[in-house]
Amino acid sequence: MPPIAKLLDIVLLTGSLLLVLSPVNLADAAGAIVVGSKIDTEGALLGNMIADVIEAHGQPVERRIQLGPTNIVRAAILAGQIDIYPEYTGNGAVFFHREADPAWKDAALGYAEVKQLDHAQNGLTWLKPAPANNTWVIAIRTDIPGLPAGKCLDDLAAYLAGGGRFKLAASAEFVESAAALPAFEETYRFHLRADQLLTLSGGNTAATLRAAAEGTSGVNAAMAYGTDGELAALGLAALCDDKGAQVVYGPAPLVRESVLGRHPEIAAALGPVFASLSLTVLQQLNARIAVAGEDADAVARDYLKTHQFLP
Repeated sequence: MPPIAKLLDIVLLTGSLLLVLSPVNLADAAGAIVVGSKIDTEGALLGNMIADVIEAHGQPVERRIQLGPTNIVRAAILAGQIDIYPEYTGNGAVFFHREADPAWKDAALGYAEVKQLDHAQNGLTWLKPAPANNTWVIAIRTDIPGLPAGKCLDDLAAYLAGGGRFKLAASAEFVESAAALPAFEETYRFHLRADQLLTLSGGNTAATLRAAAEGTSGVNAAMAYGTDGELAALGLAALCDDKGAQVVYGPAPLVRESVLGRHPEIAAALGPVFASLSLTVLQQLNARIAVAGEDADAVARDYLKTHQFLP
């Protein structure tokens, strides 16, 4: 907080005094920057990273970490109840009812699209996203004969065509939603029979990944998200989607333009942090929270300090 003397500029105009409050410092005097996040593990990790970096640059922060699901957090920033939170570029397809636009399946095009739309319609700014994709993936056990880990979905299609044994644990939404398993099947030209599916209630990937890792009911593959921390910890590997069956969900800070206008240093400070968050890095950090049970803020601070983003 700057000294009070610096908050006031006294200007002499035609014999009268006019008090002019600097917009930047007026915002500081009015209150803290409110940082929110979604309720999931990665939301807590990234929300705390954003808050820690902003605090390190001298701005007070109010944390509303794990505020709620996407619709709650989105409503909060549109209403001005929070100032910044980590969001995913691919959600722009839903926010702006443009699910059929192929731009969302390209990382650069999707980012450009949502950045332009949110700026024009809502006064929100998307900062640069991390080079990671938290979209739906199909993860396999690394010990499936004839299907080595580190392969792509074309390899799965060939494996299935050759009669390979395969059983996928997934949620009903993943199995039924046109944007999920059917999109994979259409793009890579394979089809899973009913006996090749173990459909679980809910959408919790922890349950599907555990089923694959433990071989429950013959399961050797699972619905997952690209940055799930449990993947490596459970000995599973995501098959790459090199043909773009899925929308790209790049994690990025989303901030109100009025706040960024008063504090442009936020963009410069968060840019290199998010640029460092590759898919592998996020999987490892999420694993420390979801698998090892570490505190999300402690993991965020440790990463930021280790990579010299914090003093």
